[in-house]
Amino acid sequence: MYSTADAGLAGLWDRVFGTQSAPEQWLVIAAGVVALAVVVPHGAWRLARNAITIAHEGGHGLVALLTGRRLDGIRLHSDTSGLTVSRGRPTGLGMILTAAAGYTAPPLLGLGGAALLSSGRITALLWIATALLVAMLVMIRNAYGALTVVLTGGTFLLVSWLAETDVQAAFAYAVVWFLLLGGVRPAFELQAKRRHGGAGDSDADQLSRLTHVPAGLWLFLFHAVSLCSLMGGARWLLAV
Repeated sequence: MYSTADAGLAGLWDRVFGTQSAPEQWLVIAAGVVALAVVVPHGAWRLARNAITIAHEGGHGLVALLTGRRLDGIRLHSDTSGLTVSRGRPTGLGMILTAAAGYTAPPLLGLGGAALLSSGRITALLWIATALLVAMLVMIRNAYGALTVVLTGGTFLLVSWLAETDVQAAFAYAVVWFLLLGGVRPAFELQAKRRHGGAGDSDADQLSRLTHVPAGLWLFLFHAVSLCSLMGGARWLLAV
């Protein structure tokens, strides 16, 4: 026989990892339009870009750990820049993968989110995102970064726990659209900065020094990953 605690855990598991019905197509499209309205205008993007920075630096940190490097800390700044510090060999595959993970993380997270949503796991996406933000919070080393991550994670937690199903769906789809669309813009911004002689220590330039491959080719990789993720994620979200 199952105890009350077992039943409660089973109910929680079903709530988090069970499937939910796909929302109406109009809601999916509306969520995409909202995300686009946040990404395109400079003023809205200036604020929302903080979320992309969280994903960018989180990508550096996660890959650093997965490749055996020691993660010392992550800083997020009010100008939407960030810094992830890890220890290990200054060259080699681990350092290359860590450096390449920043610009590719937001669109790939969006692609993974689109895969979850296409399988009806809306609540699971929200809880997984919350768990990743909590794990990242442990490594944040400045007040602004901690505040940003706490507010972002708190929003995910409140929506996943308290909101109605339709609100959860609208929020989840808007977040995934934002990662897919917002994951495209930073590479173009970096390209513009490099064209005007700026961003000399960008991820692309660091990768160029590590691999002796021109920074422009690494920038092309960032474009390819973000645009392919957007196209693939859009197909999943729109079920076409």
